[in-house]
Amino acid sequence: MASSAEAAEEMPKDLVILAADKNIDYGVQGLLRRPTVLGIRPVEFDTFVHPRHDPGCAREAHAFLRSLTQGYHHALVMFDRTGSGREALPGEALSNEVRGRVADSGWGERAEVIVLDPEIEVWVFAPSPKVEQCLGWPARRKSLRRWLESRGLWEGDHAKPSDPKAALERILGEIKKPRSSAIYKHLGEQVGIRGCTDPAFVRFRNVLAMWFPAGSTK
Repeated sequence: MASSAEAAEEMPKDLVILAADKNIDYGVQGLLRRPTVLGIRPVEFDTFVHPRHDPGCAREAHAFLRSLTQGYHHALVMFDRTGSGREALPGEALSNEVRGRVADSGWGERAEVIVLDPEIEVWVFAPSPKVEQCLGWPARRKSLRRWLESRGLWEGDHAKPSDPKAALERILGEIKKPRSSAIYKHLGEQVGIRGCTDPAFVRFRNVLAMWFPAGSTK
């Protein structure tokens, strides 16, 4: 995570990301280090974690980012709907609300807000065999999905577990692996994204492709 002073010395850069926590921060860092997979050019970026996490991003992102408008071409705010204190709003409505305040703070059309619904763990369960490897699930055991289904944590006709955070915590507990933000970074660096249809992820990928198209120059 960059400090404000470090960011000021290195300006201008392509992108500043305001994340609600280190899990989101590390996961996005892992993804952005795979520009070819995302279909974008390499991006120079800094990340910050809001000290008040999801509620801070939901209510104060505009204030946090206001002083950085001249230092970056674009800004991206990312937080979970669950725990934001604004759960009464659908993800898209919440995204629009926060984006409006960020735009008015000086960013205009250069900023986007991604609300993870319900939370970042929904991105963990991408349809990729790399997920089991990254989490350390033993190859000799039944598939991770079948194991979660047998414990009522994944309904057979659903693309993702209904409570992805609870599912991930149960997996880590089963294999006695400590929860760590490094897991999210590893997933971001390794897991294929082609089959990921989560609306927030699709929006994330499309926004980056619009801002930083492959083959373009700075």
